Amino acid sequence: LPLPFLGHVTTFPAAAADLSADRRKEAAGSPVTMAQAKISARAAMPDAHGRTSDGGSRFVRSSSMAARSSDLLDTLDQLEFRVEALREAASALEQEKETLLEMIQSVQNSQDMRNISDGEREELSITADRLLGRTLTVEVAVEIIRSPQQQEALEHARQIIDEVSNKVLDDLESGKKHLISLHGACISEVPAGPIDQKFQSIIIGCAIEDQKKIKKRLETLIRNISNSEKSVILLERQNQKSAVQQLCNKQK
Repeated sequence: LPLPFLGHVTTFPAAAADLSADRRKEAAGSPVTMAQAKISARAAMPDAHGRTSDGGSRFVRSSSMAARSSDLLDTLDQLEFRVEALREAASALEQEKETLLEMIQSVQNSQDMRNISDGEREELSITADRLLGRTLTVEVAVEIIRSPQQQEALEHARQIIDEVSNKVLDDLESGKKHLISLHGACISEVPAGPIDQKFQSIIIGCAIEDQKKIKKRLETLIRNISNSEKSVILLERQNQKSAVQQLCNKQK
């Protein structure tokens, strides 16, 4: 049986929908749309200073940035340790140089050098002078960072030591006692001898490294004076023996 006529059926809406979807896909994949998407994404990203193109400001710290910062901090900690070790090694070399100079000069001025023949003394003096010259060619310097007040205190302390050292030439015993009182002002524990209170107040104002150097210088001066006293005593005894022998020879 023939079907009744229900009217005209059209399929254009479905076809139009399919065409619109195809056009949207085609538009989404077009170079212009992709470029616009990239521009929008780039505008939303902060630059190196944490700013965005829309005027906003925000700082984004990734985990990789935190790791790099931690690594750099660890490196600086290791470098700081090596720098301090370098300064300590240089300071030790400074002290070693001073010790060597003191020992060479002690040999040159020793009483044993006076009790040998002229030829042997001349040969040993040449060797000592050579060692002294080679030691002086070594230059080691560790700069101490000082405030203006610390620099002023250091200069004042040096001036006092120089004045006392010059007075030693006139009065050996009195100069030695004064140096001992200056040295007593440099030590933390209670010294056995007197303390120069004025010098102690000056030393407190110096840098820690300068305090150590001043203390060592005073110890060297006191030791040299003690060695000089021993040499003088030995020389006096030898002169006394020579005088007694000469007197005995005359009596004979």
